[in-house]
Amino acid sequence: DYAYTVDGGRVGEISYETFNAASAVFTLRGVNIHPGAAKGKMINCCLIAAELLSMFPKDETPATTEGREGFYHIESVETGIETGKISLIIRDHDAKRFEERKAFVSSVRDALAARYGEKNVQVEIKDSYRNCKEKILPHMHLVEHAKAALESLSVRAEILPVRGGTDGATLSYMGLPCPNLGTGGHNCHSVREYISVQSIEKNVEVLLAIIKRYAKYGANIIK
Repeated sequence: DYAYTVDGGRVGEISYETFNAASAVFTLRGVNIHPGAAKGKMINCCLIAAELLSMFPKDETPATTEGREGFYHIESVETGIETGKISLIIRDHDAKRFEERKAFVSSVRDALAARYGEKNVQVEIKDSYRNCKEKILPHMHLVEHAKAALESLSVRAEILPVRGGTDGATLSYMGLPCPNLGTGGHNCHSVREYISVQSIEKNVEVLLAIIKRYAKYGANIIK
């Protein structure tokens, strides 16, 4: 009926909010010709890519945002004169703002296509997952049991929004309400990512404590 993912940060983190997420892939097509005879003929995808990137707000990236603030994240740029591909992800906790962000990405494509040609600038936007908050709010015993389990082990519980997504976000929309717990790991996605054995052991204790609470109280919230 209910589940938890263990995919967060320090031991003690509880999260039931994620980003709304989408991916976007721009495909660019250009025209190559000898640069000595290029006037009025060459369409250089490298320059289209540079212009495209300059249209995104500089203060709405992962490196300039925090908490529930959304962003555009450029993941890769591959381009030559004749072809180009730019991949990015779109994130926002707020559903309305998320739709506005996707519309902005489409508007970037439209502006460039008007200048360089419809066939020369294309974009494909795909939804990835949605904020699981609305699916978990009716089942807040999941959060309360996790919090009580942590406190019973003298671990400080901290409820935080996820600045990313979890498998639980998708599971929640499949009918399995699924908040997320910390792994005990640090520096996620970097070459300095690590987790201590002590944190892993503590997480086992936390999970067992949650199981025992559900065995005793079910979905009732009893502190």
